[in-house]
Amino acid sequence: MRKAAILMGAVALIVGATNASAQGKNFAGTWTVVVDPAAAPAPGRGGGRGLGQGGTIAQDAKTLTVPRTTQNGEMKSVYNLDGADSKNTLTMGGNAVEQLSKAKWDGDKLIVTTTMNFNGNASESTMAMWLDASGMLVVESTGAGRGGGPPTTTRMMYKKS
Repeated sequence: MRKAAILMGAVALIVGATNASAQGKNFAGTWTVVVDPAAAPAPGRGGGRGLGQGGTIAQDAKTLTVPRTTQNGEMKSVYNLDGADSKNTLTMGGNAVEQLSKAKWDGDKLIVTTTMNFNGNASESTMAMWLDASGMLVVESTGAGRGGGPPTTTRMMYKKS
C-alpha cells in the first residue's frame, strides 16, 4: 500500500511538472502592453516586432499566429512550431516584401529568426517570446539599426487580459 502511495505521488509530480512546462509554451490569449519606462523603445521607434500595444495570439499544436499593428493596418504573422520555414508578407511603402521565418524552441522560450530582402537590402531579425515567472509575456526583438547602425533590441512586456 505504501509503495502504491509513493508511486502515485511520483506520477502526480511528473504530471504536474509536464503541465507546468506545457503552460510555459502556450502564448495563446489576449495580451495588453505593460508600460515600463526602463523597457520601452526609444521615442519614435515603435515597438519592434512585438505585439505593439497588444493583441490576441492564437496557438495550436502546429502554428503560432501573432498580430501586429503597422502603418498599413493590422497584419498577422503565422509561424510553424515544428521548425519548418514560415512565409509571411509584409507591406512596406506599398510594396509587398516576403519574410522567411524559422521558429525553434529553446526550453520554454520561442526564438523566431526572420530574413527578408527589401530593394536589394537583406536583413535579419530575431524575436524571442517567453512567459516570466509571474505569467507575463516577454517579447524581445533584435533587428538592424536604423540607417545601417548597430543592431537594436527592444523588450516589451504584456499581461493577459
